[in-house]
Amino acid sequence: MFHFRPLLLGVSAAALLAGAASAKDDITIAIQLEPPHMDPTSAAAGAIDSVLYSNVFEGLTRFDSSGAVIPGLAKSWDISDDGLNYIFILHDNVKFHDGTTMEADDVKFSLDRIAAEDSANAQKALYAAIKEVNVIDAATVEINLSEPNGNMLFNLAWGDAVIVAPESIEGIKQTPIGTGAFKFDSWTQGDKVELSRFDDYWGTPAILSNATFKFISDPTAAFSAMMAEDIDVFSGFPAPENLPQFEADPRFQVLVGSTEGETILSTNNKMPPFDNVKVRQALAHAIDRQSIIDGAMFGYGTPIGTHFAPHNPAYVDFTGMSNYDPEKAKALLAEAGFADGFETTLFLPPPSYARRGGEIIAAQLAQVGIKAEITNVEWAQWLESVFKGKNFGLTIVSHTEPMDIGIYANPDYYFQYDNPAFQELMTKLNSTTDPDMRTAMMGDAQKIIAEDYVNGYLFQLAALSVAKSGLQGLWSNAPTQANDLTAVSWSE
Repeated sequence: MFHFRPLLLGVSAAALLAGAASAKDDITIAIQLEPPHMDPTSAAAGAIDSVLYSNVFEGLTRFDSSGAVIPGLAKSWDISDDGLNYIFILHDNVKFHDGTTMEADDVKFSLDRIAAEDSANAQKALYAAIKEVNVIDAATVEINLSEPNGNMLFNLAWGDAVIVAPESIEGIKQTPIGTGAFKFDSWTQGDKVELSRFDDYWGTPAILSNATFKFISDPTAAFSAMMAEDIDVFSGFPAPENLPQFEADPRFQVLVGSTEGETILSTNNKMPPFDNVKVRQALAHAIDRQSIIDGAMFGYGTPIGTHFAPHNPAYVDFTGMSNYDPEKAKALLAEAGFADGFETTLFLPPPSYARRGGEIIAAQLAQVGIKAEITNVEWAQWLESVFKGKNFGLTIVSHTEPMDIGIYANPDYYFQYDNPAFQELMTKLNSTTDPDMRTAMMGDAQKIIAEDYVNGYLFQLAALSVAKSGLQGLWSNAPTQANDLTAVSWSE
């Protein structure tokens, strides 16, 4: 606060006030989805990483804004020639937000916890090759694998593998304590999470002193809050039809990038009639992807024909196998014994791509005789009944984890696809380090699930954000579901 004597009022006061305004060092960032809790290591909800990834929690490795894997809490590592032994050297003087020291014991605790029988880690399978974790000394950790895994450094960068402490694990779902540049202050459920700069951070300190994450699920409310400048940035802006207004307004900047989000019409492969590949193929041909992109996302998005990001160098375009052909869809349904169609359920979680896209898809399916009964659900319900309970026919969700085609090797995953040949291919891929061989295998994997029509592959979700024009350092692309604020600042 400036305290002025009367004689200072005038030009000098105005200049000082301008200086004060330019020194803004806090941010209010809105996102559409509220996390169900604050532990990224025990839930599938990407909204947890949206708030906490890199800001509050860190792993041995991490993703940068381009999606590259870079050092995190580990400053370096050595991998044995046979790919079975990893030695990680940790950064010195790393503190948890409660003041305790982060050491190799905490790394062992975190990774052992993922593998535990009662583990709730949503991506447990990614770390199944970890045979044992040994503490060499306080700054050195050894990870031994049962088989080589060319993705291990990549997998360790996921939010599911962040380092937590045994001392604070009991309360982690409500009070997350990590090692990041920001510490958790408070969570007002239904409204906001507040973070503040951690003064004992081991690395480059955050520029911002405070960050507030607001949860605004309604697209109309999102538009109003941004236009009123009640918020500084809306990450994953849910009303793409409004973006031209923001682009034309000098107060704002619009960031358009790519995500790792394969948006799919998830199909319960064990539930009749979806256990019949011809029915799943009929679904694929009943869907007009471009009209969904245009109608639900106002043109933002890239059609896909398999579960792989188009910007990935290993992507193969299989959209031609799922071209919009309602007559072919009807013929396939007749061949499968459903000439008169059938009824099923369509569960839609809160994001706009699901709620808006679901209405369009239901209308398209009705054209070929499939009556999909829409049920709108909140994320907690979706995670419980669809993801865990597998009690659904169809649902729409964007899988935002990076390069996650390996989920199709897990027959217990919620869409219940069980293909031993695909599982064997993934095992081989995990043990292969040669880049060309890996690219070829990833192409084969994409082809298998495209030919099996496991799910209805819709589009790659675009990363759409609106921010005030003075903000810098925000990620345009979303290589993982994160709002990394560690390098964000206001221009002078």
